[in-house]
Amino acid sequence: MRLEATPGTGSSGAQPGALPGAVHIREVGPRDGFQNEPETIPTERKIELIDALARTGLKRIEVTSFVRAEVIPQLADASEVLAGIDVPAGVSVSVLTPNERGLDNALAVRDSLAPARVAFDEINVFLSASETHNRENVNRTIAESLAGLRAVLARAAATGLRCEGVISTSFGCPYEGHVPPQRVLDIATQLRDAGAREIAFGDTTGMANPAQVRGFFRAARERLGERVELTAHFHNTRGQGLANVLAALEAGVDSFESSFGELGGCPVPPGATGNIATEDLVSMLHEMGIATGIDLPALIECARSVQEVLGRPLGSHTLVAGPVMWG
Repeated sequence: MRLEATPGTGSSGAQPGALPGAVHIREVGPRDGFQNEPETIPTERKIELIDALARTGLKRIEVTSFVRAEVIPQLADASEVLAGIDVPAGVSVSVLTPNERGLDNALAVRDSLAPARVAFDEINVFLSASETHNRENVNRTIAESLAGLRAVLARAAATGLRCEGVISTSFGCPYEGHVPPQRVLDIATQLRDAGAREIAFGDTTGMANPAQVRGFFRAARERLGERVELTAHFHNTRGQGLANVLAALEAGVDSFESSFGELGGCPVPPGATGNIATEDLVSMLHEMGIATGIDLPALIECARSVQEVLGRPLGSHTLVAGPVMWG
C-alpha cells in the first residue's frame, strides 16, 4: 500500500533548491508503454514483466487501464492481468480509469478478487491542459472532462482508493503550442478539490525545458499547498527528459513517473520517443546520491526482457551502456 507524504517530509516538505535525499518512482510502462505498441503482447508475458518489475524495489506500478477494447486493444486484458499478477506486499498497484464506466469495470474486478487479495490500491484519471489535445484525445472539452472526472474521483475515494490526477500537455501542446501555466494550475486545483491526493504534470510531447520546469513546479507548490503530492512525468522526445528531472528536483519535487526501456510516448510529434527510461532515471539519481530503493541491475534485466518480447531495440541508454562502474 502506498504510504502518504506528511507535512515536513518527502514531497510535502522538500525545499526549493535543496535536492531530496530520496525519491518515489511510479513505473508506468505496463500501461503507458504497452498501449503504444502495435503488436499485441501476450497476457502471460505482461504478467511476467509486471511480476519482475515488482521485485526490483519499485514501490508503485501502473499496470493497466480500463478503457474500451476497441479504443486500445492492447489493454483489453486488464481484468486478466490484475487477476494474474503476483505483487509483493508493499508494492502499490494503480490502474487508469478514464471515466465512470472504466471505474465500474475496475471495481468489479477488485470485488471479484476480494477478500483473497487486493487487486489495486490507486486509480489515475487524466485530461489535457490543451483544449485541442483534449478533444483529439478523448473528444471532450476540458470542462466536460473535469465534470466526468469529479464523479470518478469522488466514487473512488469513497471506496478507499488513493486518487491521482494526470494533466497531459502541461508544458506545451503540439496543436496549440504554448499552454498557459495558470490554466494548468487551475485544472490541478479542481482535481485536488475533487479528491486527487496527487497531481502529475505530463510533458506529453517532450516540449518542456529545465528553466520552464523549475519555475512551474515552484508555482505549483505555492498554488496547491503542502498536502498534495506533485509528480513530474517527462518524455524524452528532444533529449531533455533527465535535464527536466534535475530542474524538478531543484524545485522540490521528489515524485516521478517513468517507463522501463523508454517505452510509451505520444505519437503526435514527428520523431517522438517514449517516456524517460526508468533505468536511466534510477542510474542518474543513484550517481547523484539520491536513494530510490530500486535494484538497478534487476531493473535493467526487466528492460532487456521487454526488449526481447518486442523484438526491437529500445531507447534506454542504460540498457545499452549498463550502470556506471567505479573501479
